[in-house]
Amino acid sequence: MVWGLYGALGMCIARHVQKHHRLIAVIESLDNGKAVRETRDADHAVVTRWLYHYAGWAQLLETELPQWTSCGVVAGIVAWNFPLMLLVWKVAPALAAGNTIVMKPATNTRLSALLFAEICAEAGLPPGVFNVLTGGGRMGSQMAEHVDVDKVGFTGSTDIGRLLRRSTAGTGKKISLELGGKSPIVVFDDADLDSTVEGVVDAIWFNQGQVCSAGSRILVQETVYEEFVRRVKARMQHLRLGDSLDKCIDMGAVVDEKQRDSIAAYVEIARQEGCEVYQAAACMPATGCFYPPTLITNVDQASRVVQEEIFGPVVTAQAFRTAKEAVALANNTSFGLGASVWTENLSMALEVAIMIKAGTVWINGHNMFDAAAGFGGFRESGFGRDGGKEGLMEYLKPKWQKRVRHEVGAQLCSHSPL
Repeated sequence: MVWGLYGALGMCIARHVQKHHRLIAVIESLDNGKAVRETRDADHAVVTRWLYHYAGWAQLLETELPQWTSCGVVAGIVAWNFPLMLLVWKVAPALAAGNTIVMKPATNTRLSALLFAEICAEAGLPPGVFNVLTGGGRMGSQMAEHVDVDKVGFTGSTDIGRLLRRSTAGTGKKISLELGGKSPIVVFDDADLDSTVEGVVDAIWFNQGQVCSAGSRILVQETVYEEFVRRVKARMQHLRLGDSLDKCIDMGAVVDEKQRDSIAAYVEIARQEGCEVYQAAACMPATGCFYPPTLITNVDQASRVVQEEIFGPVVTAQAFRTAKEAVALANNTSFGLGASVWTENLSMALEVAIMIKAGTVWINGHNMFDAAAGFGGFRESGFGRDGGKEGLMEYLKPKWQKRVRHEVGAQLCSHSPL
């Protein structure tokens, strides 16, 4: 009965999010710096789909998963690159599973989380079911370590993910980590090069490259390498940077000065290593936290710009000869979040996709998210899934676990000297 109630409320919340879509798009753009065209057409659409999807699951749980129950109290901690979308990826399945949840948005992107809390209250969600706490990084650690928290859901950097994993080890708490990535884009010589170039634009320069699954490594078959790089450079000359509320721009500002300086430092390292750095844009504002789209060629596989996550509008390009070499290059990383394969040969695409060690591999596309499909990584990209039934299971536990916990608690109380 409780799950059915949350299903109805989830539908209501989704409708209210749709009603306020203009306000949400503007707030998200102002808060993060990304283009309002992206927050309106991409972020908001994903948020709505997630809410509707898990509202449906809430009405099916009693019959589909009768031996499972809610975890209890969920602590959600999300990054600043997709403030509202990442928040809803945690909130929607947590509520559908019957949990209560406390969310901590990133320190510098809090507005959309607070707005979403108001929308939930407007939709009739009972007080205390969904809560927002704002604060610094230490607050996130305190939430994860709190004795009353039963599940931790985190999206953010690999370094913070390691800290959270250590702090929850041995406590019995469930934890899911969606961390960084260094996703390859594998381009074969029979691919539609023009479509692939547009795919590269969406893969790396969407949200200024501040995407955990951004296609930050282009691997191109050597027979078309020079031509493909030429086409990418030509396309870069038409990218427009500007005010995030301008509907005609392609890229907005990066989130803050610290992130811009970090990106610039990586590019300078590439120059010092002898790499070729190409930067271009149709327009580049004289002031503001902007960084131009950047393509780095003549790179070595051991280069830091190839191995480390830059989290900015910077992409590297390398050539390969055979499919086997392409897979070896794609897997030569400590991350494993996403990848994409571009070819007209579907059989080869599937064969290569199976061999790439990534949580999600797209074919002739990149960063396409479906609420019914689980998304996540492995190795240093974390574990656990957001989306689909897999994402729902992150917020459920077998009923026998809850019974055992209550029985152990009763035994401890019966032997207490008090």
